[in-house]
Amino acid sequence: MLSVIIRAISRLNDFLGTWVVSPLALVIFAVMIWEVVARYVFSAPTLWATELSQLLFGVYIVLSGGWLLLHRGHVNVDIIVARLPRRRRAALDMATSVMFFIFMAVLLKEGWTMASASLESFERSHSAWNPPIWPVKTAIPLGIGLLFLQGLARFLQDLQILLGHEPAEPLTQGEPL
Repeated sequence: MLSVIIRAISRLNDFLGTWVVSPLALVIFAVMIWEVVARYVFSAPTLWATELSQLLFGVYIVLSGGWLLLHRGHVNVDIIVARLPRRRRAALDMATSVMFFIFMAVLLKEGWTMASASLESFERSHSAWNPPIWPVKTAIPLGIGLLFLQGLARFLQDLQILLGHEPAEPLTQGEPL
């Protein structure tokens, strides 16, 4: 049962990271190229390109956390931890996960408060272009939720190791969804 939960969370984060979040980098790149061409080739800079790229980058960052945790892409200092036996490492990871879950709970609460206030007023940026920013702020609790879920999957995987069960890796590189 734990393996099913771990795999479902991992597949969700892998799908979203690969097919929804990653393409945002290409969109940001295209918007910035457009701005450079408009500014230096046509001498007609846009009002919207820089702000749009910043907003998209914000969404890109907050939604990529779960995918990064799945693929162990977050910064780690594991000089000592890497030398521990697997079960001790799992126990240490579970112990430190408590801090992770507390931090995620605070971020989720504050992110939700900020996003709901922004959504209620359909908040806009107050720039010359004045785009809506409530969708970006709504992505914050969503991204935190995805990161929280992947942290839960990792915690459950560590629990399996601690109980003496060899868990299947949530996803392997190149494995189809």
